[in-house]
Amino acid sequence: MHFITGGAFNGKRGWVRKTYQIQVKEQWKSAYQNELFPYELEDQSGEVLVLEGMEMWVKELMKEYEPSKCREIWKGSLNHWLSWEKAKKHRKLAVIGTDITKGIVPMEKENRLWRDLTGWAYQDIAASADRVDVIWYGLNQTIKGGGMQE
Repeated sequence: MHFITGGAFNGKRGWVRKTYQIQVKEQWKSAYQNELFPYELEDQSGEVLVLEGMEMWVKELMKEYEPSKCREIWKGSLNHWLSWEKAKKHRKLAVIGTDITKGIVPMEKENRLWRDLTGWAYQDIAASADRVDVIWYGLNQTIKGGGMQE
């Protein structure tokens, strides 16, 4: 799994499209396009799948579940995603999440909780990922892993 993060509107999507040569819409699931949280990926085919908008999916989970249940669902889904990737040799899952954990701490309790849950989710993703890149202004910095994993 490859985790890509960075600030909003800093070129994460373009960098991933270029890096993975993504051209087919079916290879891309986006919370920004109002797609439902992908609990499991069994129905996905192809070698590369991109999941974009982790922070928005965390926010959607918060609307339905208590924080501890959100964490449980999140970890279960992450395990399903890793199983999907490992089921075939050349599969690669690229996960994109906008970093909302920096800056001023929000005043509203709900927004602080969203920030916390997103930070924990990103820690889980980073711990499980083979590679982690941070994208700022369209430039990547690899902070875990090396070249493209196969």
